[in-house]
Amino acid sequence: MTENDPTAQDPQGHQGKPDPGTPEHGGWPAQSAPSPWSAQGARPGSQQPGETPGSGAEHSPPEPGAGGAGYGMGAGYGGTHAAPEQPAQHGYNPYAQPGQPGQPVQPGQHGPYGSPSTAIFPTPPDAKRRQSGGAGKIVAGVAVLALLLGGGAGGIAGYLVADNNGGGSSVTALDRQPPAKRTANAPDGSVEAVAQKVLPSVVQLRVTGRAGQGEGSGFVLSQDGYILTNNHVVEVAAAGGEIQAVFQNGDQAKATVVGRDPTTDIAVVKAEGVSGLTPVEIGRSDDLRVGEGVVAIGSPFELAGTVTSGIVSALHRPVSAGGGPGDQTTVMDAIQTDAAINPGNSGGPLVNMAGQVIGINSAIYSPQSGSGGLPGQRSEGGNVGIGFAIPIDQARRTAEQIMDTGTAKQTYIGAGVKDSPSGGALLAEITPGSPAEGAGLKTGDVITKMGDRTIEDANTLVAAVRTRAPGEKVTFTLADNSTVEVTLGGQDVPVN
Repeated sequence: MTENDPTAQDPQGHQGKPDPGTPEHGGWPAQSAPSPWSAQGARPGSQQPGETPGSGAEHSPPEPGAGGAGYGMGAGYGGTHAAPEQPAQHGYNPYAQPGQPGQPVQPGQHGPYGSPSTAIFPTPPDAKRRQSGGAGKIVAGVAVLALLLGGGAGGIAGYLVADNNGGGSSVTALDRQPPAKRTANAPDGSVEAVAQKVLPSVVQLRVTGRAGQGEGSGFVLSQDGYILTNNHVVEVAAAGGEIQAVFQNGDQAKATVVGRDPTTDIAVVKAEGVSGLTPVEIGRSDDLRVGEGVVAIGSPFELAGTVTSGIVSALHRPVSAGGGPGDQTTVMDAIQTDAAINPGNSGGPLVNMAGQVIGINSAIYSPQSGSGGLPGQRSEGGNVGIGFAIPIDQARRTAEQIMDTGTAKQTYIGAGVKDSPSGGALLAEITPGSPAEGAGLKTGDVITKMGDRTIEDANTLVAAVRTRAPGEKVTFTLADNSTVEVTLGGQDVPVN
């Protein structure tokens, strides 16, 4: 074959180029690796060298040493060959796409990087763009691009497709084993630890009577069944009704009223035929601080064993636990909390973070009426973050009196009181022989302080007096800054 003869043919029938097996003519070495594709031709759908687009004809790659034009980078035959060490000579471009069988490759018709129709590799500006066979060249160029990208990114793309299609490569949270079961005790001072300690001592009370039925809460005072609760929880059963005590473990027992005090909203009931109960630990309320954590436990809306947490929102809040406007019968010196208290929580314990009872949940603020409302059967409202509890110091004293004698004693001074227009509590009437009379107090006196506590109005004075025990001595400061010492009295609470 003559190098410069475009009509000369090589043994394979190709024209116009030297034998690819001759390295000095710019061809591929005879030892070039065969195409990675099968003898049936390029991968399905690609155009074979020397075929018209869409012909589908099979084409075998050249044997080593054959003169196939550009098969090392041709359509579908892979990009595994190294680039030739010498530039192409005599117009032969080893990267050009093959033409139709038997047609020579003319110098200048192809750019040094392949088909002029391929946008992947730019064509030098001095090369003439070939106008014929454009569609075939585009397909070939795309095949080259797909092949080149497949070698570098095919693995990643394939993984992403498999991942998105749920091919088993993705790991979900459901495939992971659950963590080991917790065996450690709850941290001291946590709500969890408080709940574990107090819940076994909390009781649900179901009450029926002539006036209807209701339910509330209470907590165990003794192993043999004494239970402390609110008077308003059990008063419906006081005249021939029934009380059913339901304990945390599901056991039930009939209970009876031991005694009750409507003025302090305290009652004690006794569960019958029980033993081995877990009593609560009683704390103290005289050293509470605003902001300290508390936990309320009870049976709101009949949901027994409900635990809520919050803080002490305020102290010494005068609240009426029942009666109409101006009724001072049930005024108490309450602990205010934002722990959720709802109907049914009444009588349940309010405890500190050591699990000690520091109050008895008794009332909630009801926006429906704009005044203090009662949890349990007397209230229609729900929690708005303002709940009230009877301080345990006062409740404890009353409970001991009831358990010892069956009745409670009310602390009093023996004078009617009302709000003073200028602030403080105005003494309206002095009872003869009362502690007030004995101390020299007179009708019209205005009390502004009891000890260090400021008295804003009549309810504040009533609540402050009821926090003290009968026989205690207190000092009243009057509006004229004079002081009077009074020994507080006690009287049996009338129970109807």
